Amino acid sequence: MALFTRKIYDEMLSWKNRYQGKCALLVKGARRVGKTTIVRRFAKEQYDSFIFVDFSKSASRERKAISEFDGDMDMFFLQLQRIHNTPLRERRSVIVFDEVQLFPLARQMIKHLVADGRYDYIETGSLLSIRQNVQDILIPSEEVSITMHPMDFEEFLWTEGDELTVPLARKSFESRKPLGREFHESTMRKYYEYMLVGGMPQAVDTFRNTGSYNSAEEIKLSILEVYLGDTAKIVGKNGISATSILRNVPAMLSKGGGSFKPGAVEKGSTTEDHLDAVVWLSESMMVNVCYRCTDPGPTPDLFVDPSSFKVYMVDTGLLFTAATRSDKGDVGEIIESLVAEKDSINAGMLFENAVSQELTATGHSLMYSRFRTEETTKSYEVDFLLFEDGKVIPLEVKSGESGRHKSLNVFMEKYRKRISGAYVVHRKDLRVDGDITYIPLYMAMFLRRG
Repeated sequence: MALFTRKIYDEMLSWKNRYQGKCALLVKGARRVGKTTIVRRFAKEQYDSFIFVDFSKSASRERKAISEFDGDMDMFFLQLQRIHNTPLRERRSVIVFDEVQLFPLARQMIKHLVADGRYDYIETGSLLSIRQNVQDILIPSEEVSITMHPMDFEEFLWTEGDELTVPLARKSFESRKPLGREFHESTMRKYYEYMLVGGMPQAVDTFRNTGSYNSAEEIKLSILEVYLGDTAKIVGKNGISATSILRNVPAMLSKGGGSFKPGAVEKGSTTEDHLDAVVWLSESMMVNVCYRCTDPGPTPDLFVDPSSFKVYMVDTGLLFTAATRSDKGDVGEIIESLVAEKDSINAGMLFENAVSQELTATGHSLMYSRFRTEETTKSYEVDFLLFEDGKVIPLEVKSGESGRHKSLNVFMEKYRKRISGAYVVHRKDLRVDGDITYIPLYMAMFLRRG
């Protein structure tokens, strides 16, 4: 597979230069998102030598060395070097523990390894705070974590050598000036392609090498099967629940509001019956969970309703594949229908998921609002809430007529003293109308937190 340029590489380099061995690096992310590839590349390019311990494979000798560690660092390092036939050089080598959640003792040992100070340490994994992966160990304080997401739109464009589109779009966003019809339409076409292919590196690599959407779909189907295989391994009722939730994300998002519906998972069940499974899916980073904020304001975390939420797929390309696996049709024709605004699929579902993916990648905690006014018992809903400098910025996603947004208008009136502008994400070019900024889908990536 091609070694794509990923933005997280710069974050890793910043860690190396800043901490100089005083903290390990923990790279979190969903399976198949590219953690192993980028860490192996970083180790190869930034160090004289490295030892890569992959706990998803046997690694029986490494497990034995860690389990029997008695405090003798010299002996431990000699064992590792002999197992891998690789010399370690003080302050010029790194040891990688890949998929460390599969062997929690290795993570606990990080405290002693960092204190020794001879080498750098990088861990990768997911499900790192699930009880079964931490209950018998002391979690080291000597680690800093970063999260790896699916490839964003800019990284996707880099794979075809396009380094100009996103900087131009960013300039438009910052100046609040439209891009112009020709550039906007060509960029939207590229974004639709990205949205349907997705940002999982293996799918992108296959698409770039073959030019075939169908080949990329086969890769994404295999990734979904890996995810479903993981949920099937969960012991007891939570495994059944997690599997059913993952299968039903498209169905829940395609219906009005997209809120989690326990009946779609298991007839007669309640939301509470599925909360542990939702937490597991969120910790695995297969999904992004958006919680209802009951009182939008300067302290939103104090007003999160944990029983009212929406579940989005971690990657919109995976959502598209999951939603169309039984009757996909021609992906190229679907893209053309999106460009022509004669959608042959549920564009609203895909647009909303794409925005959730962009907001998660840029550091936002996903929240939405469902509220009433004093004048009526009617319920209104705003898709996402952003928070900045003690103010709330509501955001609506529109696949159809973007000038009609009753819920957003009512929200802005109800909370007018707390508002700092608003966004509508749509498929048209950028425009500003009073306090509302209308931005195209591809500009959601510029809504960085803080």
